[in-house]
Amino acid sequence: MNTRIVSLKTPGFISPAPYEPKYFTNEVEAVAALTEIYERNTRFLIDTFGKLANGAAVEGRYRAFYPQVSVSTSSFGHLDTRLSYGHVTSPGTYTTTITRPHLFRHYLKEQLALLMRNHQVPVLVSESTTPIPLHFAFGEGAHVEAAASGLADLSLRDIFDTPDLTTTDDEIANGDYEPAPDQPFPLAPFTAQRIDYSLARLSHYTATSADHFQNFVLFTNYQFYIDEFCAYARSLMEKGGEGYTAFVEPGNVVTLAGESAPSSGANPPRLPQMPTYHLKKKGHGGITMINIGVGPSNAKTITDHVAVLRPHAWVMLGHCAGLRNSQRLGDYVLAHAYMREDHVLDDDLPVWVPIPALAEVQLALEAAVEEVTGYEGFELKRIMRTGTVATIDNRNWELRDQRGPVKRLSQARAIALDMESATIAANGFRFRVPYGTLLCVSDRPLHGELKLPGMASAFYKTQVSQHLQIGIRAMQKLAEMPSEKLHSRKLRSFYETAFQ
Repeated sequence: MNTRIVSLKTPGFISPAPYEPKYFTNEVEAVAALTEIYERNTRFLIDTFGKLANGAAVEGRYRAFYPQVSVSTSSFGHLDTRLSYGHVTSPGTYTTTITRPHLFRHYLKEQLALLMRNHQVPVLVSESTTPIPLHFAFGEGAHVEAAASGLADLSLRDIFDTPDLTTTDDEIANGDYEPAPDQPFPLAPFTAQRIDYSLARLSHYTATSADHFQNFVLFTNYQFYIDEFCAYARSLMEKGGEGYTAFVEPGNVVTLAGESAPSSGANPPRLPQMPTYHLKKKGHGGITMINIGVGPSNAKTITDHVAVLRPHAWVMLGHCAGLRNSQRLGDYVLAHAYMREDHVLDDDLPVWVPIPALAEVQLALEAAVEEVTGYEGFELKRIMRTGTVATIDNRNWELRDQRGPVKRLSQARAIALDMESATIAANGFRFRVPYGTLLCVSDRPLHGELKLPGMASAFYKTQVSQHLQIGIRAMQKLAEMPSEKLHSRKLRSFYETAFQ
């Protein structure tokens, strides 16, 4: 195959030979074709860069393109309205660029199979007109500039395409994208460049590869929960896994089921900003747990990036301030509404947009609390309240004039206050990822019970393990649901992409 021709799409650029567009009626074959294009084009960029870095002459500018998949329909035919995704809303041509098809193969096969089944049309696989940035061709953790000693006197941007942030945005997910009259409609919520950007960020923040992320994600704001999760996962691995295949820690340190020590990877010299751990199952059906630290900015940052992996659910599992006199330290709070004073999403999702509770997630969390604690029905009210969780961006809100904050909290019927939950729920709503929140009351500032060192230590010893087990059990329950049931129609707007 000729890989050194002048591009027919971009005059003056050296590119791989053009790929002849092909129609497919089989999702496996379509994904194989997408993979072929992607691997060929990224290999062209990587090999060319290697030759130039080793002293080969620069012959021009080099460019390769992302693959894309398209579907066209001319029918307003009535579809199965129970489905929240897998179909387009009106006649037209819909397309999306694709990256890392091997990583997304399960997702792509499901989405394409639903499209072809629901509309009875083939899909078209071709090359797009969107260049692959050199940095993204190398994948996660690439340090292209550091390897370019042979190109020291030249700018990479003069030779290759580099990431273009002017076209890397969330317009589709936010509902702001309006294609020109002669342009196709979007088929997926994220473009290839937007996904590649997040995959690189995930590797940076978590020190684990995107390949390890699972479809059920727990977020926490305390390392105590991570310690318990690690102990639980290592114990499972020693016992043979009990359905889980591996446990992965930062540095891509992998312990396989049936083993008591890691078999690959290396611990990083220091923990990343958001240490992440993966209890893996076949088909990404396991649990990922991330310590996001404190604050809504962190919560938005990590969910912005995890969202491109299209997980089936994410849940916040952390501590909060209890706001009611009837609550005790160690009680649980199941959020069914959110009061958003975090502000980090105001430009993407206005505060007037309601964030609904999702029945599937709520039921799984409540059932998990019952199983782990032994309380049922009316007795469950002894240890858990359901109500509004307020999320604020000022950790020292207690130092403000209390008349304003307390009045607002009371008017909102808030029962708990934290700094992450509403952000995570709102970003789940924005990105169509099922979400939920189960918090544990660790202090009651309005009632004189502040978190002091001695109290905190005793609390952590007795409550963290139980809270984590509830979170794990809830995620296992969600994993048992069919994905088409879990992805609620509540998360879909008037004009949605067909891909989940």
